[in-house]
Parts: sequence; C-alpha cells; structure tokens
Amino acid sequence: MTNFRSEESMVPQGDDAFAGIADAEWTRVRHSPMLRAGKRAVDIAAALFFFCAFGWLFAILAVGVLITSGAPVLYSQPRYGRGGRIFKFYKFRSMLSNSAQILEEHLKNDPVARQQWAEYQKLENDPRITPFGKFIRKTSLDELPQFWNVLVGDMSLVGPRPCMLDQKSLYGSDWSFYCAVRPGITGLWQVSGRNQLSYKARVALDVAYVETLSVGRDIGIFIRTIWVVAVGHGSR
Repeated sequence: MTNFRSEESMVPQGDDAFAGIADAEWTRVRHSPMLRAGKRAVDIAAALFFFCAFGWLFAILAVGVLITSGAPVLYSQPRYGRGGRIFKFYKFRSMLSNSAQILEEHLKNDPVARQQWAEYQKLENDPRITPFGKFIRKTSLDELPQFWNVLVGDMSLVGPRPCMLDQKSLYGSDWSFYCAVRPGITGLWQVSGRNQLSYKARVALDVAYVETLSVGRDIGIFIRTIWVVAVGHGSR
C-alpha cells in the first residue's frame, strides 16, 4: 500500500511527531492478557474475511477515486496508536491534494468555520472534499483501507478514533485511556452521534469504552455501526 499522500491536517513534523512514544502514563490502564488476545483474534479474523470477501469493492473504490480526482487513490497520515506509538493511518483519498493549505486559508477567512473546527475538529461544509469524496465519506467507504491497519496490528476493529498528532492535547489527563488500546475503525463515537458530538464528548466516550472493554461489547458496537452507516446518522 504505497500509493498515498499525507493530507487532511496540518501535522507537526520532526521531534514533535514522536513525542507520544515517550509517554509512560498509559501503562496505568491495564486489561487482562486473555481479553487482549481475544480482541486481537477477532481483529485478524475480521480483516482476513474483509479482504477475501470484499476485495472487489476495494478495487472498485480505488478506480473511482482515480477516475474522479486522479492519483494517488490512498492517503496516509501519522496517527497515535496504542502506547502513544506513531503509525501510518490509511484511507481512500477524499480530499483535494492541497487540502492542508485549503483548510488553513478557509479557517483564516471564516470565523464560523474556525469556531466549528475548534469544537468538533470537523467542518459542516468542508471545501477540501471532492464530489466522490463526499459519497465515500457519507457511506464510510473511505475507511476500508484501515482493514490493512487492523491486519498488521496498528488498529483494532473497534476502539477510539485514531488521534491526529495535533489533537493529543485535547485529551488532557485522559490521554492514558486512549493509549491503553489500539484505535479502531469504529467505536462508541461513531455509534453515539459521530460528527454531531464535540471533541470533549468524544474523549468521554473513549474513556467509557476503555473502562468497560470486552469482546462482546465490541461485537455489539460493530453491529450498531452497520445500522448507523446504513442510515447515514451523524456523517459529514
């Protein structure tokens, strides 16, 4: 998976990009080895099933991105993973190639958008998103490349939403909860309101998820995700 571009957020570079690795606070949140092994087994099985059963859909979406907005079809971005480790997070590209510059200019000139970004880290009308990108984001199909992240162990099927490098400070004292598990393709945030929720509410949901972690609850969240995606609830 090498056809990618880094975009969507103005990401810090250099030493700041690896600041999370030194964090040791996350170790105070522990889950049993059996629970971690069971959760990982489900992740591997789900990722393998996806690539075997829906590889054709992956190919169709890649062609769709290529036809509508050119190469690359994927983008990667550094995100925080378990223990504060940095990994490359993949999605189908849904934004223009100069999205970082577009975002910076848009926030500078639009105070309403600036306030919305500060509270939600999302925009109601995002000028960076392509027409085909709107479709794959609305249906969450842009997230499918993350099954690769799940297969290689960077992510889990269910967990906190992968945190951008410039969003770490928004977790405050709850950062240890985020770092206690692998981030997920879906999670409590996605089935509890998604983009309609403030980032503060998202953090609270991540804490609740980590505190009540179980394989059974993961399966329940995944089933709820199918319904949320089908009706488009909370998507933007």
